[in-house]
Amino acid sequence: MGIGVWQVVLVLVIVLIIFGAGKLPKVMGDVAKGVKNFKSGLKEGEEEAKADDQAAISAKEETEVPASSEKKDVS
Repeated sequence: MGIGVWQVVLVLVIVLIIFGAGKLPKVMGDVAKGVKNFKSGLKEGEEEAKADDQAAISAKEETEVPASSEKKDVS
């Protein structure tokens, strides 16, 4: 079930009644800024996650000992 055209029209009419035509551009501008900040926050979070993953991989590679360099106890 998705949002139909009539539901969108009804929401827009209610918003227009509540805020009025004069304040609507300011409200929509604030909403646009909020969406922009949200998207940039998501991008920053993804970049941090990638950096953390790379750091974890690097740390794991540094701690692993290659099998050929291990000394075997033959006694």
